[in-house]
Amino acid sequence: MTLIFAHRGAAGTYPENTMDAFIAAEKSNADGIELDVQLSKDGEIVVIHDETVNRTTNGKGFVKDYLLKDLQKLNASYQSKSLKTLFKAPHIPSLREVFEWMKTNNLLCNIELKTGKIEYPLIEEKVIQLIREYHYEERIIISSFNHYSIIHCYRLAPEVEIAPLYSDGLFMPWIYASSIHAKAIHPNYKIAPDDIITSAMEYGIQVRPYTVNKEKDINRLLKLSCSAIITDFPEEAIQLRNAYTK
Repeated sequence: MTLIFAHRGAAGTYPENTMDAFIAAEKSNADGIELDVQLSKDGEIVVIHDETVNRTTNGKGFVKDYLLKDLQKLNASYQSKSLKTLFKAPHIPSLREVFEWMKTNNLLCNIELKTGKIEYPLIEEKVIQLIREYHYEERIIISSFNHYSIIHCYRLAPEVEIAPLYSDGLFMPWIYASSIHAKAIHPNYKIAPDDIITSAMEYGIQVRPYTVNKEKDINRLLKLSCSAIITDFPEEAIQLRNAYTK
C-alpha cells in the first residue's frame, strides 16, 4: 500500500510546519508527516522551512538569530488573509514539542535537515540525540538535499533511515542510494518517471516523491504502488487511495 506523508503537515489547508498542520494530518489518517528543521540562536531544533522567518511569520530575519523563546512569540500562520482569519497565531514548534505529541499516535516522521545554505553546528548530532531520547529510531526518516548531512547522520546512527532528496535527473538513483546506505529516495515527482520508480522498488529502494498535489499525479503513483507520496493535501490523497483500493 502506498503510504501518505503530509508535507509540512497538511500544508495545503493549514499553516505549514505548525502543530495545527500536524494534528490535521493525523486526523486525515495520513501515515506520516514531513517537516523541516533549523537551529535557533540558543541551539534548539526548531520546525520551520525557510532560513528566515519572513515568509511564514509576522517577524523578520534569520532563524539562527532568534532565541527559541522569541521565535515562539511569532505568529506562524502564512502571510495570507484567509488563513490569518482561521488560525489564532500558531507558533513555531520545536522538534521536541512535535516528538512529545508523537507519543499520542503512531505516525512516521520525515525530518528534512535544512543544511544546504546555512551551516548549523552539530544539528545532525542534536537530531540523532533527540531521536534516541524518545526511542523513535523506527519511526523517523532523515532526508536532505545536502547529502553530506544525511551520510553524517548514518555514520552517527545507522539504525535511523536516511533518504536523499533531489530535484534533477539522477542516473540509476537506486544504485546511488544503496551506495550511501539509504533505504529510499525522495525525488521531485516531475523527474520520477514510471520506469525509475519501478526499477528502484524492484531493487529494494523505496520511492517517496514530493510534493504531489494533483489528482492525476497521485493516481499515477497509486497505480504504480509507489512506496509513498508526500503531499500538501493528505486528506484528498487518502480519499483517492481508498477509492483506488476498493
